[in-house]
Amino acid sequence: MKKIIIVEDEEILRNLLQRKLTEEGYEVEAAQDGEEGLKKIKEDRPDLILLDIIMPKMGGFEMLEAMQKEEGLTDIPVIVVSNSGQPVEIDRAQQLGASDWLVKTEFNPQEVIDKVVKQIGKGEKSENEGGEDVSAEEETSKEETKEEAEESPNQEEQHNE
Repeated sequence: MKKIIIVEDEEILRNLLQRKLTEEGYEVEAAQDGEEGLKKIKEDRPDLILLDIIMPKMGGFEMLEAMQKEEGLTDIPVIVVSNSGQPVEIDRAQQLGASDWLVKTEFNPQEVIDKVVKQIGKGEKSENEGGEDVSAEEETSKEETKEEAEESPNQEEQHNE
């Protein structure tokens, strides 16, 4: 399963993103500051990072700089999620390895999903033919019903002989 780490100090946004990404089939962990985020990233080597810039203890730019010094962390895509959309900050983030940028006040959760999919592909949620989410249990139940329906005509043929 593709793993994402969200490094965001605003609890409401962190929880919203975590829930949406989990619903999309990603394994998601969260950190509330750059220090905690860097520790998790070193331990877990995620497929993608969603990163805020202004946070306590260690900000996003400092975290990106620290990641540049760590072997194996520079190739992890980072999407910056920040209150600022200033070109100078976007340029700095890109120079430090950020792949993309979202301004918090201007995006909806689907836009985050779209950018994540663009970077690492879709999550591993189970889908039925209609594209709706279903659990593995429901999927098994549907397959059994389908098999029973396929067997039924054979039973009718045997009675007619």
